[in-house]
Parts: sequence; C-alpha cells; structure tokens
Amino acid sequence: MSIKGKAAIIGFAEMAPQKGAGGKSPLGIIGEVTRDAITDAGLEKKDIDGLLTGMAIGDYSVLWPSVVADYLHLQPKYFNQVELGGASAAGMVWRAAAAIEAGMCENVLCVLGDSWDSKTMAHRPPPFPRIEAEFDAPYGLIAANPGYALIARRHMHEFGTTPEQLAKVAVDQRKNACKNPAALFGSKELTTADVLNSRMIVDPLHLLEIVSPCTGGGAFIVTSAERAKRSPHRPVSLLGAGEAGGHSSITHARSLTTSLVKPAAEAAFKMAGVTPQDMDFAQPYDCYTITVLVTLEDAGFCRKGEGGRFVTEHDLTYKGDFPCNTHGGQLSFGQPGLAGGMSHVIEAVRQLMGRGGERQVKDATIGYVNGNGGIMSEQCSLVLGIQ
Repeated sequence: MSIKGKAAIIGFAEMAPQKGAGGKSPLGIIGEVTRDAITDAGLEKKDIDGLLTGMAIGDYSVLWPSVVADYLHLQPKYFNQVELGGASAAGMVWRAAAAIEAGMCENVLCVLGDSWDSKTMAHRPPPFPRIEAEFDAPYGLIAANPGYALIARRHMHEFGTTPEQLAKVAVDQRKNACKNPAALFGSKELTTADVLNSRMIVDPLHLLEIVSPCTGGGAFIVTSAERAKRSPHRPVSLLGAGEAGGHSSITHARSLTTSLVKPAAEAAFKMAGVTPQDMDFAQPYDCYTITVLVTLEDAGFCRKGEGGRFVTEHDLTYKGDFPCNTHGGQLSFGQPGLAGGMSHVIEAVRQLMGRGGERQVKDATIGYVNGNGGIMSEQCSLVLGIQ
C-alpha cells in the first residue's frame, strides 16, 4: 500500500509563540488551534473522525489522546499519540494519511500544544528518565545542549566547519523571522558578530545558536485526496515520507556527524520520486544551528562535510536561492516545547498554499520538511507538494 498522493493537508492554525505560560495550558492551546484549524479547513467539528496528538512538557497526563479527545468533545474512530519529540508533527502527517488510506477515518486532526514557564519547570521531574543518564551525567552530558555541542565540535574537527558558518544559519533565518509577525524574535535582524558575541552556553554553541523555550502550538487537518478537492484552500499533498530511529543517548549514536536524517530523507525522496534538488524550499528542524547543517548534508542537499560551505554560499532567506525555514525557524520563531516541530510542517503548508505573505517563496510547489526528536535520535522527513 502506497500513501503517495492519497491524502492532503487542507487547513491549519497556529498560536503565536509567547514567553512564559501567560495563563495558557497545553489543553487550552490545543482547544484554540483546533477550533481555528477546523474553520480554516472549511469543516465542522462533527467532520473530525481521527485524532493525532503528542505529549506536552507542560502536562504529563497519562492517556493523553483520551484527555485531548475528551477536552475537545470528540469521539474519533482513530486516535493515537505520536511520541517522537520534535519529529512528532511530521510523523503525524504520514500516519494520518495511512489511516485514511486504510479506511479507518476521513478527516484527521493533528494537534500539539505546550506551555513553558521556567519557574514551574524548575520544580518538575524530567519527562524522559533514561538509564543512560547514570553514565552520561557525571561527564556533563545533561539535557540537549552538551549533546549538540558534541556534534558541532566533532563536525568542526572532521570537516573544518567554522563558527562563522554556523552563525550564518541564525543570521539568515532571523531575516525570515523579521517578515513573520508571529515570530518571537522577529523585531531585529542579526549579524554574524551578534551571534558570535552572544554568551557561550556550551562550547562551541552560543546563546543565539540555541532555541528559546516558549509557549505555543498548532494544528492541521489531513483528509482524503478526494475530499481535499472541495477544500477552500489549495490542498497540500503528502508525496513522500520516511522515518528512522536508533539511539536515545547521543553516546550510543553510530556517528556524531552522520545522522538518521539520511535514511529518513532517502525514503521520503524515493517515495515521492524526486530529488533534493527538486525542492523549492526546505524546513529542517533547527533546535541548534548545527542541526541545520547536519540535516542539509544528510538529506542530500550537499555533500557530507560541506554544510558549512553550502549555507555560506547560498542565501537561506525566503527570497534567496535556497529558502530555508522561511518562518524564522525555531531559533527565531521560538520553540514551544514538544510542539516545536509543528511550526515547520505548518510553514511548509503555508508556503505551498501560497499564504506566506511578505515571506512567500515565489512559485513554490514542492518542499522538504524534517522533524528531529531528542539529540538526533528520531527523524521524520516529508516531501509535501501540489498535485
């Protein structure tokens, strides 16, 4: 069974990220974006018969899909929790398409919301207890920052990648954010000096190379290709998808510089019958600047080790020759906890529907999205396009 072209995204909604919870809960956010996404898709709540959601750092409730369904007053025929960290939103797209193709449902709500308040988070237990922590923590490998710093330092060692090349990612994506009214950090452009003079967090990563946790979320509606023909917007079809996983701790990764993006992207492009060079834009998960370089290399946009040179030689802005994270990426748009990957999927859909506003990529008809969970632990690649 192939899901290529069998389902499409017909509507979406997104909450503008905000610092602090501001009285918003994950369920409250989910309710807001669900209402708006259903309206955007030209549907009514009674039309929703499938539900995909994911864990929220701001609410550790068990049986989360049932909690969400109950809150939304839905009784879906198909529902599940997609738990792939930052790859969850991308993973929802093909799972929804597969459920529709299997005849289990017709209209699937895919929704994530999370709230982040540093004061309350400081007193909560870690959401992902791992046995490896007993061996990693004594050496300073705590949470994500040190893990991605290891990747960045190794990339520099193996390929000569420079701090200036990494900074280019943050600089260009900030230009995109300045055209996005919803971006958390879209009021002022950055320079390379700004990035490299910002506080060093974990060598070699600076403050402006690392996402800032915030509150937010989004939702999109996936329906059958036939139903999509009646959509009020141009339907965005799923053309290809691929996933890969293999380690929970970065110390177990087979390589620090070649990631699981490679098999995931290869599968997505093979299903779609296209190549990376056919893409009109890319929306790679960007929790750190180094994540973008490794993803672009492993997805095949450039050769391994040439990511630094690639981003330096290309204009990554919405009007450049390689539009990348046209909403600003999470580095400038903000990372709403475990809902962070949602913004990449929604931005790809927005661009393909021709709803990008000032940052619209000209003549965009096909694009690449990648979701990343953990420390390059879980990958989901998508090829989305207009049929």
